[in-house]
Amino acid sequence: MYWLTTRNVVVSIPKLRSLSFLLRSPLHNYTSFSSSPPLLSRQYGKLYFIKDRKNLRGIAKSSKKSKVANDSELNDKELSHIIWWQERLQMCRKPSTLHMVKRLNYSNLLGLDVDLKNGSLKEGTLNWEMLQFKSRFPREVLLCRVGDFYEAIGIDACILVEYAGLNPFGGLRPESIPKAGCPVMVVEEPGSLVPATVIAPLEPVFVTVVNLRQTLDDLTRNGYSVCIVEEVQGPTQARSRKSRFISGHAHPGSPYVFGLVGIDHDLDFPEPMPVVGISRSARGYCITLILETMKTYSLEDGLTEDALVTKLRTCRYHHLFLHTSLRRNTSGTCRWGEFGEGGLLWGECSARHFEWFEGDPVTELLFKVKELYGLENEVTFRNVTVPYENRPRPLYLGTATQIGAIPTEGIPCLLKVLLPSNCAGLPVLYVRDLLLNPPAYEIASTIQAICKLMSNVTCSIPEFTCVSSAKLVKLLELREANHIEFSRIKNVLDEILHMYENSELNEILKLLMDPAWMATGLKIDFETFVKECKCASFRIGEMIFLEGESDQKINHNKIIPSDFFEDMEFTWRGRVKRIHIEEEIAEVEKAAEALSLAVTEDFLPIIKRIKATTAPLGGPKGEISYAREHQAVWFKGKRFRPAVWAGTPGEEQIKQLKPAVDSKGRKVGEEWFSTSKVEDALMRYQDAGARAKAKVLELLRGLSTELQTKINILVYASMLLVIAKALFAHVSEGRRRKWVFPTLAGFNSSKDTEPVDRADGLKIVGLSPYWFDVVQGNAVHNTVDMQSLFLLTGPNGGGKSSLLRSACAAALLGICGFMVPAESAIIPNFDAIMLHMKSYDSPADGKSSFQVEMSEIRSIMTAATSRSLVLVDEICRGTETAKGTCIAGSIVETLDRIGCLGIISTHLHGIFALPLNITNTVYKAMGTEYVDGQTKPTWKLIDGICRESLAFETAKKEGVPETIIQRAEDLYLSVYGKKNFLERIDSKGGQLGSETMVDGSEEVHLQWSNTRTESVHHKTGSMMTMEVVRKEVESAISLIYQKKLIQLNGLKDTSELAVVRCFAIAAREQPPPSIIGASCVYVMLRPDKKLYVGQTDDLDGRIRGHRAKEGMQTASFLYFAVPGKSMACQLETLLINQLSGQGFPLANIADGKHRNFGTSSQLVETLNVR
Repeated sequence: MYWLTTRNVVVSIPKLRSLSFLLRSPLHNYTSFSSSPPLLSRQYGKLYFIKDRKNLRGIAKSSKKSKVANDSELNDKELSHIIWWQERLQMCRKPSTLHMVKRLNYSNLLGLDVDLKNGSLKEGTLNWEMLQFKSRFPREVLLCRVGDFYEAIGIDACILVEYAGLNPFGGLRPESIPKAGCPVMVVEEPGSLVPATVIAPLEPVFVTVVNLRQTLDDLTRNGYSVCIVEEVQGPTQARSRKSRFISGHAHPGSPYVFGLVGIDHDLDFPEPMPVVGISRSARGYCITLILETMKTYSLEDGLTEDALVTKLRTCRYHHLFLHTSLRRNTSGTCRWGEFGEGGLLWGECSARHFEWFEGDPVTELLFKVKELYGLENEVTFRNVTVPYENRPRPLYLGTATQIGAIPTEGIPCLLKVLLPSNCAGLPVLYVRDLLLNPPAYEIASTIQAICKLMSNVTCSIPEFTCVSSAKLVKLLELREANHIEFSRIKNVLDEILHMYENSELNEILKLLMDPAWMATGLKIDFETFVKECKCASFRIGEMIFLEGESDQKINHNKIIPSDFFEDMEFTWRGRVKRIHIEEEIAEVEKAAEALSLAVTEDFLPIIKRIKATTAPLGGPKGEISYAREHQAVWFKGKRFRPAVWAGTPGEEQIKQLKPAVDSKGRKVGEEWFSTSKVEDALMRYQDAGARAKAKVLELLRGLSTELQTKINILVYASMLLVIAKALFAHVSEGRRRKWVFPTLAGFNSSKDTEPVDRADGLKIVGLSPYWFDVVQGNAVHNTVDMQSLFLLTGPNGGGKSSLLRSACAAALLGICGFMVPAESAIIPNFDAIMLHMKSYDSPADGKSSFQVEMSEIRSIMTAATSRSLVLVDEICRGTETAKGTCIAGSIVETLDRIGCLGIISTHLHGIFALPLNITNTVYKAMGTEYVDGQTKPTWKLIDGICRESLAFETAKKEGVPETIIQRAEDLYLSVYGKKNFLERIDSKGGQLGSETMVDGSEEVHLQWSNTRTESVHHKTGSMMTMEVVRKEVESAISLIYQKKLIQLNGLKDTSELAVVRCFAIAAREQPPPSIIGASCVYVMLRPDKKLYVGQTDDLDGRIRGHRAKEGMQTASFLYFAVPGKSMACQLETLLINQLSGQGFPLANIADGKHRNFGTSSQLVETLNVR
């Protein structure tokens, strides 16, 4: 039992020394809003109230455990860190982790119980040393190098076991402290794993730590930061502890880079993950993004709730902080998210880890970041916020998902059609961020001007090397940039200079300066920028060994294995120019010669004697071999016995042989031998190589220090090339897809909200869905000439949603400066583009789909101005029809009064009967056409109103059972049929027409079919017998077939044609054997009185397949043989189109569009059967 005190109160609690936080600030100040009870909330013991400190000391002495506990009490800050870790430990689920958690004691930051084995925290112990490191970075997992392992203890060991898949040290022994770790394994070359060895006294080992890298990836992937402590490598005095230092940190989005300067490969570097702070101001929601890697922060105020949620969805952040201002919502309560506004944001944040903070949002958040990353107070962060008036608002979440700016299942991805498939990485991220946060009109105009110039470039263009700005900054700041990274930086600078020197690319380079400023927050003069690029490129070129140079060849000797010299010298050769390490190279070459001479003199005579002697089976054998693990060249002799060689050539060398030993003086093995001369030469060569490598690393680090003074230039240049690559890729893809550059229409610079050219509005000619490839010719083009609000109607599947989605994407691309999928376009500089489509319920928030829709509509109505583009698909679909119609009408009136452009689509036709007070709204419809008694969509935008929904046809198409459809038709006719039928069909038997509205009046256009209407009604009537159908089908088939033969053979005399004979196969009958293997065309007469046309080479199998389907057992067939598969395919398509044109009801009419023959209008007219 531990005794704890705060002034005059003593708390008795098992294994807990300080609980003063219970009497201070409330617990929720340190935890997320929805956190579960902390682990500290156990069953407490008694409370003792004491006035005298002597009594307090006496009680403390009475506790035995208090004598071994750490003397210093935890302060408030340390308590907050412990509670933070307890929240994370509550999420652990592995049994081994839970067993370890039980052994934790929260009296120190490591969570060690000093009463357990190896739990001592006395000064000078390893645990005490680790506690000092942990105190500097209390919210990072601490991994400490101990010999051949990276170890973690206490709380950190639990996290390691839970998330890195490692096993605890010592199993699950209850008497010892929790401990875990990963072994140190390094890569010298692909496929070769060897232990780390000492390279030089007091020089860190620069190796790629395979196991450590995997462990760090596992931890950072789960949101944890890691502090890595390394040992100082080199000789130490006997019984003395090795010195240790913090070698670096790994954060989500910021990997561990220690030792990268000395290796020969690159490191994958993800995009940095910022610390995010959200607050509320008078202008709206505010988001602050702080990048520790870049030492920058940006602030964006005046956001709507939807726009803020969109940013959270698309931003992978390290930590999330919520300001207490969010609790003050419009309901006047502190229960944030319970009422109305804030609910969407609360739903987004409640499922994530976050912490509350208060005070000035920027100042306090910067303080939190410094505390989080263990930064000194003197560290400064640069504000990269670029203020721009009249910049369009960021996209709402619904808008971004419904056009695929945020990848969404089932939605065509806009990013995939903007850029070629081979464009990935940083350019894609730039384009995505530009779409989600459209630029100001000036920047959009500049981007479009850049794209137009790129479209006309005739010269070759650079490769546009893309380097992550965060990677560049971190490597230079930590002086860990290797020669590969320097070569890449030089490529960036040289490509900038190439554009500067090229007359066609020079103007593009100048225009790219403004978008680069927007992306980086750095404003740099053009000539200064070019000058600094030249200077930095020249300096790197002076130092770095570049590709193609060949002044550094690795030593070689025909006696010594070539792998030895390659392994020993590849770690430093070919990194810097020879002129900078001339002395070190000369020393290495001399040492290599001395080593070759020693091996030749001591080992070669023995090898020659072995080769000259034919040894019997099992006799002595030997060779000069490279011991890779020990970085040595030794003599290797299997079952070698020097006594055998007495009195023979090489005897003197044999006597000099001695067992080879490793760096710790241990014998390597029975078959390895060396000599004193070889060992001395080998040591000299290794020392020379270590000095050469140290010199190379010193030069590389020095170059990093030099370039730190030009870090802004390098960041700016790297971002400029990313933008250039993205825009060149977009122009290439846009030209391939035959997209065009729109005309961007500006607004008045005055503060009023009226656009300059109101009459122009939004006009897009030849608009096609962005996900269709116009080159393939499968898109329907529409012209959208929008001067005001459109109220759009149309049938199901008529293209309303596609039109809204296409118009939204085209407008967004236009205000971003990109090409659009159209023939021509005039796009105003909208201040917001808002698209609302289908809504789903949100059980977690307790909201129905209609509630969600109304919440999104509220956001749209609040933000809409006369400069906005508002697109709402099937408004108020989720509630009762009458009241939903009235709500929709009121929304239309409000948007009409605002004067925004937009499209409101609806199936609520009752809205046209409402006494709407609208002046800027016109009625538009998706067109339909009537072909042989069937209404079909044309997907064309027309004037007027379309009251036809095609609901029954759509249900049939999607496979709803025929009985349900038939019953629905009966119900419809019983309620609505008489009225609609009398209104829409005249006494002469005309067919259904479409309504159009011209100048506010409705006119009913009755379209007469040019096909045999009476025949249609006869064929589809209930009294039609199968025999009548068979005869009429057979007659039609014969006529169609004969005309096809006339066309193919060019016959003028029809008497030469043989009569086409169709053979019937009644129900329960099979085709004759004579048809086996022959190509034929068949017509199935289904029990539902519909026809199915097909072709096959296996009629018997096809009939069996048809009759195996439900309800088709009694189907009968007509067939006739044709000469060959090709003719059968052509006739199948021709029959489908011609029979449907004559009024026969076909079940597979869509198949007539899947062929390349027999479907053109010209062919149909030529073969039309009257």
